[in-house]
Amino acid sequence: MSTIAPVLTAATVSTAAPQRKKVTITAFRQKKERGEPITMLTAYDYPTALAEDQAGIDSILVGDSLGMVVLGYQTTLPVTMDDMLHHSKAVARGAKSALLIGDMPFMSYQVSTEEAVRNAGRFLQEAGMDAVKLEGGRERVDAIRAIVSAGIPVMGHLGLTPQSINQLGGFRTQGKTATAAKRLIEDALLLEEAGCFSIVLESVPARLAQLISKKLSIPTIGIGAGVGCDGQVLVTHDLLGLFDRFTPKFVKKYADFHAEMQRAFGEYISDVQNRSFPALEHSVEMDEKEWQALQTEIG
Repeated sequence: MSTIAPVLTAATVSTAAPQRKKVTITAFRQKKERGEPITMLTAYDYPTALAEDQAGIDSILVGDSLGMVVLGYQTTLPVTMDDMLHHSKAVARGAKSALLIGDMPFMSYQVSTEEAVRNAGRFLQEAGMDAVKLEGGRERVDAIRAIVSAGIPVMGHLGLTPQSINQLGGFRTQGKTATAAKRLIEDALLLEEAGCFSIVLESVPARLAQLISKKLSIPTIGIGAGVGCDGQVLVTHDLLGLFDRFTPKFVKKYADFHAEMQRAFGEYISDVQNRSFPALEHSVEMDEKEWQALQTEIG
């Protein structure tokens, strides 16, 4: 009796979930128009980016916050282009659907417009990013225009700008006076006019952030700026409880991985010290016949 082998197709063989459609800057604007909140998190390595992408995050920011939460600096100021490109490449290998944004580090765009364009281009050309983010308002308009003119999408960043903490007097909420708030509104409109596709509003009074969001046709992404923004971003290490130095007021901790890591490390140390690890199930053995042959060989 003859049998007919089944015809296997890619559809019948593959059991993996279909990959999401790539998120673009156009999708950002469409979400704002539909009133759908945009989700964003930071990532600095392959496994975190992979997990966030598979969870369905809209956008991943490779933030210069890596200087504090990954590299152990007190501020973001020591972070270099080499640091940012190294971590951006890892994130790009892990995330295929989220919009990937590389954070331009301190002094990578302040010196000259030409240098700003060159460094922004490296994020796309070398590191696989889809866009860049840079801090500042009216003083950055020329650089933003030039970068956008080169075909590179730019996300702005207003309010608490960590690269300017020495000028701001520390990590302080911005826009708390009428004069300061008016300047933030003006800067936001200038960034939109210069070509930014979105703006991060950090540590800004909630009512002010909501007002700015309504005045702009481009999406705002809030961090410590209330629910009235078009989207939200958090530093992943804060969200997961991985960074124990301090936690900003605006962070919601969804886990306490630092404590769990300490517990696991402590248990491992104890197991090694009392020789309960590795146990038999964690070990590899030779065939008994080969073991006996070895004993004969070495006398």
